[in-house]
Formats: sequence, structure tokens, C-alpha cells
Amino acid sequence: MTTTPNTARVMPDIAAEADAGNAGRLDWVGMDEIAVPVRLAGGHGDIVQSPARVAAHVNLKRADVRGIHMSRLYLHVDRHLSSEPLTPCSLRRLLRDFLESHADLSDRARISVRFDHMVRRPALASDNSGWKTYPVVINASMQDGAFAFELETEVLYSSTCPCSAALARQLIQEQFEADFGKDRPLDRGAVLEWLGSEAGIRATPHSQRSSARVRVRLASAFEFPIIDLIDLVENALQTPVQTAVKREDEQAFALLNGQNLMFCEDAARRMQRALDGDERIVDFWLRAAHLESLHPHDAVAYATKGVEGGYTADSAR
Repeated sequence: MTTTPNTARVMPDIAAEADAGNAGRLDWVGMDEIAVPVRLAGGHGDIVQSPARVAAHVNLKRADVRGIHMSRLYLHVDRHLSSEPLTPCSLRRLLRDFLESHADLSDRARISVRFDHMVRRPALASDNSGWKTYPVVINASMQDGAFAFELETEVLYSSTCPCSAALARQLIQEQFEADFGKDRPLDRGAVLEWLGSEAGIRATPHSQRSSARVRVRLASAFEFPIIDLIDLVENALQTPVQTAVKREDEQAFALLNGQNLMFCEDAARRMQRALDGDERIVDFWLRAAHLESLHPHDAVAYATKGVEGGYTADSAR
């Protein structure tokens, strides 16, 4: 029987070898699309787990070193994100570990965590409820001991065109004049029947599914206010898309659309006002996009908080 001595083998480390003919500092080096589960605190004290994709990077400040220790980044990501809830504090510790494991190579680190966050939402009028998925991106960085992070999400909503609504009302008025001329006495029952008919309400305004993308920089916090941010945007817009829908829910949704006619400019200003009023948000960037049913193109509007040195309209197009 042959036995193998329990001795450590010296293995080549090509990444540590200098390549004098191909030297240079690099802004960022690392890995994209790392698959890992993330755990977040739910709205009722529970922990929600979601599959995520992570990008982990450090800079390479030494021109004479060929590469970084990518396996160290991967193992740090796996250990931190798999074992504890995702919070600003946990990301700060993770980035600190990135830099400590590359102390001789790097002085900047960053991470991006991308996942879908599922939330159960009640119907507008019935007793039903259903799941909605919100895409979330959390970016964090560390440089010279300074930690910064931002949160981005997207909310889908319905937008009904104010111009189209006005044009539809005009057509309805004209039809009313044609069907109930000034010389014809009005019969309340006949008018009610007319209002409930397709012949009477002969035009409807165009509406469409629309998208609100919001990116925020937050003051120091212990948790990521994902649900709070989503609620803030949905409450500002008033017409978020629905999940479980019975007829009474659809009617309530139609009422909300009629009460909240908006161009993309209106939607952007609604969100701008709501985000401006939240003291946790130190800066923001937003985009309202109406995926027009009238046109083959989209109507879009951008807004920022206007912080000096902060986001601009072109920050994340």
C-alpha cells in the first residue's frame, strides 16, 4: 500500500509575478455576476432571502504587480452575504475586508448587489393580495476610510395622458349635444343610460404602463429603507400597477387613473417633491418613462436634488 506524505506543495502564483513589459496601474479589477443569496430584514421583523448578482472590485495601485487576489474577494463576498443580513454596516465590514486582504495592492474598494425584492401587496378594493417584484441595486464604496452607499429601485405605474383626456371629454360633450339637443327636454333616466353606454362615452384617453427609476444616496443608516422608498414613490404617483384584480379592484384603479392624469413631467415632479421631503435622502436621481401607447417611442423626464457635486441628469441614463 502506497501512502502520500502529508506535506504542503509549493504551487506557482503567476499573478504575483511582475511583467515588466506590461506594467500599469488599474482603476478597478475584480469580478462581475457573482451568484450569491442575500438576506434582508422584512417589513414584519422576518428575514427575506433573494438570489442576487454581485460585482466586487478593488483598484490595483501598484504598476509592477500583475494581478489581484480574486479568490479572496469571492470568499469575502460568500462569507459575508451568506451569513448575515444585508445592511450598510455589513457592506462596510465587507469592503474593509476587501482592502485588508489587498493591503499592499489596493486603497479603494466597491461592491454592487443586484436582486429582485418581492413584496406582497393588497388589492385596491377586494380582500385579495398578490406578489410584486421590484428590481433593487445597492452600490457601496470605500476610499480613504470613507464609506458611501446608494440604493436604486424601479416602480411600475399607470399614466393617463391629460391632453388625451381633455380631447376625449370634448368628443363626449359633442356627442351629448348631438343626442340631447338644446330643444330636447332632458330625461334623467335617459341621460344615466347614455352615460353608461359605449355610444355615449365614445372616446377614452390613452394610458400606458410606465416606469419610475429612482436612485438615492442615504444618510448614515443601519438598514436599507427599500420598502419605504418604494412606498414613497408609489404614494407620490398614486397609480402603481396591481397584482390580484377583481372587477371592484379594476374599477378602483380606473378611478385612480382618472384622478391622477399626468404627463411624464408631472410624474417626475411628484417624485421630486416626495424625495425632497425625506430627510434620510441626501441626494437623488430619477427618471420617469411613459411607454406611450400613442407613439412608438417613450416620453421621459429626469430630475435630481440639485446637490453641488452630486447627481446630474446624466448620472445614470
